[in-house]
Amino acid sequence: MKRTARLYFPAMVALALALPATAQQTDQAKPANAPGAERQQAASQALTEVQVRALLASAGYTRINDVEFDDGMWEADATSADGKRVDVRVDAEGRIHADDQVSSLSAEDVKARLAAAGYSKIHDVDFDDGIWKAEGERKDGQKVELRVDPKDGRILNVEND
Repeated sequence: MKRTARLYFPAMVALALALPATAQQTDQAKPANAPGAERQQAASQALTEVQVRALLASAGYTRINDVEFDDGMWEADATSADGKRVDVRVDAEGRIHADDQVSSLSAEDVKARLAAAGYSKIHDVDFDDGIWKAEGERKDGQKVELRVDPKDGRILNVEND
């Protein structure tokens, strides 16, 4: 490892570990009438690229490449601890979702959780890249694209369609 990398790596890991775990907000807390509110909130809660790289490195990922922010989450290509190349996503709370991750929820579970959160006309529910994705409508009729955590069904991102 280069000398410079050895000097900055501990600081990057410390920064990633110091992230607040209280960034959770429900979709109901967002103003439904504010145009682009979902995108603005996602951007305001997003980590920096440096924090994402440090978080992935502290979780054992190496060769972290192509880090970019898309659909309210950070995406990257990385090598896992077992040497496999994987696509990973990092949500606003710093939770890592690998594309080879197994979901503890079914598509029906996801539909039920979204309906309970006030969404209707839920369709195109797919498990892709370690994240549940769905489309539906808010109470005001606005069509949205949703991202859902595969472990606990928490809504990770809502974007106007």
